[in-house]
Amino acid sequence: MEEILEILEKDCRFSVEEIARMLKKKPQAIKEAVKKYEKEGVILKYKAVINKELIKDVNAEVRALIEVNVTPQKDLGFDKVAERIYSFPEVSSCYLISGTYDLLLIVEGKDLHTVSRFVAEKLAPLDNIKGTTTHFLLKKYKEDGVVLKHREENKRIAISY
Repeated sequence: MEEILEILEKDCRFSVEEIARMLKKKPQAIKEAVKKYEKEGVILKYKAVINKELIKDVNAEVRALIEVNVTPQKDLGFDKVAERIYSFPEVSSCYLISGTYDLLLIVEGKDLHTVSRFVAEKLAPLDNIKGTTTHFLLKKYKEDGVVLKHREENKRIAISY
């Protein structure tokens, strides 16, 4: 991968000037390269990794990993089925995977029931869906290469009789 992309992938907060210094190139050349990557769709989005556990958010969403068994469509394979699934707003990521299951979804909802209803009412009834397995994320330790720090747990005093 291009050096510029590697730098931005690790931390997109670097300015054009900082990247130019790192690579010993002119800022204008970096700026043009980044614009080209954006125009070609190589760079799709700039993103911050947020440790939501450190934010007291009453509206925190529940995330689930959902494994999906699919019957591929004749002459179209998995692509059309995946396209139908990733069109749902609840689906934040969709991957074709090897192994026992065909697709891996990351689904978000306001609570467990919302995600469960999505699976039962929208996902499972679709043509070509043979089965699903849902795993709810309980705690994140590392995301996108970043180790997430956690709040200090309440230290309980041991009581003995």
